[in-house]
Amino acid sequence: MMDLSFILNEFAEDRDSYFRSVAPPIVQTSNFAFKTIDELRHSLEDEYSNWLYSRGLNPTVEILRKKLAALDGAEDCLVFNSGAAAIFAAVLANVKSGDHIVSVREPYSWALRMFNGILPRFNVSVTYIDGRDIANFEKATQANTTLYYLESPNSWTYELQDLTAVTKLAKQRNIITICDNSYCTPLFQRPIELGVDLVLQSATKYIGGHSDAVAGVLCGSSDIIRRIFASEYLNIGSGIQPFNAWLLIRGLRTLPARLERITRTTQAVLQYLQQHPLVESVLYPLDPSFPQYQLAKQQMKNAGGLLTFVLRAGNMETIEHFCESLKHILIAVSWGGYESLIMPRCASLQPGAFDAANTSHRMLRLYVGLEEADYITGDLDQAFEQIRLKS
Repeated sequence: MMDLSFILNEFAEDRDSYFRSVAPPIVQTSNFAFKTIDELRHSLEDEYSNWLYSRGLNPTVEILRKKLAALDGAEDCLVFNSGAAAIFAAVLANVKSGDHIVSVREPYSWALRMFNGILPRFNVSVTYIDGRDIANFEKATQANTTLYYLESPNSWTYELQDLTAVTKLAKQRNIITICDNSYCTPLFQRPIELGVDLVLQSATKYIGGHSDAVAGVLCGSSDIIRRIFASEYLNIGSGIQPFNAWLLIRGLRTLPARLERITRTTQAVLQYLQQHPLVESVLYPLDPSFPQYQLAKQQMKNAGGLLTFVLRAGNMETIEHFCESLKHILIAVSWGGYESLIMPRCASLQPGAFDAANTSHRMLRLYVGLEEADYITGDLDQAFEQIRLKS
């Protein structure tokens, strides 16, 4: 395994080839020229090994690909223009008409839309399970099951799968495993070392780290990645553009420092929320109260800045008022940038559908950014006071 500092600061970079520049250049070109027809012919026959057209490979993107593969402990990597595109290509490359997928329940929304809205049109079926129990994978697996779709942890309730147990079962039955590792990044969890075939993540989040680039990462063996490149990747045309690749390379330089600070601050915010009288409960994978705490400790090095808390509220208006009373924490989707964010689960509900007895309807997902802990808890405190005064 390569040293982390080497991967982030030197690996895949050839400064002699670009004027000894410390930062690599943005090779902002759509295509590449050839001196001879024979060179062009060779590139057309093997685009994976040559510069031909930036829909496929590009020198700036190549630096990023190699770094991300090394971080994941993978042989190879493709970088897409969104996490949703990475999911789409990874799944599409591993199913055909008549196949069956076993997926963890309530996967990321765009995976769910693909499973429910697109794949049935091509006679691909999906069974959703509680992935916390390996027995559920065994029960749901059919003779035509070709894929297990995993998220460990997911991004709301942080349910985990025992990746070693699931991949052992999958290999016995010749089933491909795909795991979304967006919550942890390769710094906090390395699913490939636990037997997963394809690992994906939203690079929009911690990898980019500055809320200014959208991207998705897919890592795996050279054979699988090359197969996806030649088909889904080039046909969908969803590869990352050079400038965004350069932004992600920049983000990688500070990834360990950002995650270290975010994780440390999150512990302070977690303790604050656990002690607040208006908070019913808090979910965080590496808190001892978390139902799968032992498995989280076993699989994950750390847990980052995303947590969920349940507000003591009798109606949706109270939750909305709390969020809208925040002065510094932004109401937004996603996570992983410099800024703290909040997202209430009830944002996906119409007012008449809210049920205060349903704990999930009172969930708020909080992302702890790079601000000082007191800055974040102070903002939460004054918002809690606003709803206390109104009640």
